[in-house]
Amino acid sequence: MDGFTIPVGDVAEKAINWVIDNMAAFFDLLRTIFIEMYDGVYYLLGTPHFAVIIGVVAVIALLARGWQFMLGSVIGLVFIVGMDQWDNAMVSLALVLVATFWALVISLPLGIWAARSTTFSNIVRPFLDFLQTMPAFVYLIPALMLFRVGVAPGIVATIAFALAPGVRFTELGIRSVDKEVVEAGQAFGSSPARILRQIQLPLALPTIMAGVNQVIMLSLSMVVIAGMVGAGGLGGDVILSLGRLDTALGVEAGLGVVILAMILDRLTNAFGRQSGLFSWFAKRRKSAAAAKEQELAA
Repeated sequence: MDGFTIPVGDVAEKAINWVIDNMAAFFDLLRTIFIEMYDGVYYLLGTPHFAVIIGVVAVIALLARGWQFMLGSVIGLVFIVGMDQWDNAMVSLALVLVATFWALVISLPLGIWAARSTTFSNIVRPFLDFLQTMPAFVYLIPALMLFRVGVAPGIVATIAFALAPGVRFTELGIRSVDKEVVEAGQAFGSSPARILRQIQLPLALPTIMAGVNQVIMLSLSMVVIAGMVGAGGLGGDVILSLGRLDTALGVEAGLGVVILAMILDRLTNAFGRQSGLFSWFAKRRKSAAAAKEQELAA
């Protein structure tokens, strides 16, 4: 209709400009935190010889899922080395790990809160819908304005894009816990915090880990977009190959992302199913919980 407009874009632009003018120091602090964390993780991954990292991953893979997963992980990582994408892969992995950490720090408490409060769940759900459906490129505009070019806006955009499944799966997992089990804990006089820690979270762990898996996968899917704002890594090579129409470079960088995604996917699935090494930790936790219950009953 002629003459009828809703200036949503203008309002959003004014809001971002107000934030830049009045909260620049706060976002500079956040930028410093993200960059320092990223540098620390990259130092741990990129400084040792690639054989050391592959050996560590092989041990973890063997303990988590067995020799087949170990062999596949080693072959995949050696393949990345053979494509001369090792350093880029470690850059991207460091970015993904930092973004995943912060996405889980935000999403897990929100998911627990949403599971315990239907009102909060109804309030937060539209925001989660917004985060999941808004095109990822849109996140880069305010992220660039607030955090400048580099790894920081890539991390921020990845956090915003990836945290919604963490909230949803955490809420779903806790709400799916059998109410009779929770009532039994209440009958023993357990506090809400203890019920959450010793009953709801352990029983909801497979569902929560499915959410963690989705957060990691979405973070990896943002690697290419993060490369557009100077984050580098495999995403940077994909963007470079796009500009040059370099099929070889694009395929190599893309395969690097796929290999990292497969390793992280299988590892988080093993944790969710509590197989291999993770089953030992689960048994230890269950034994400690049973002993505590016997102590309370006595």
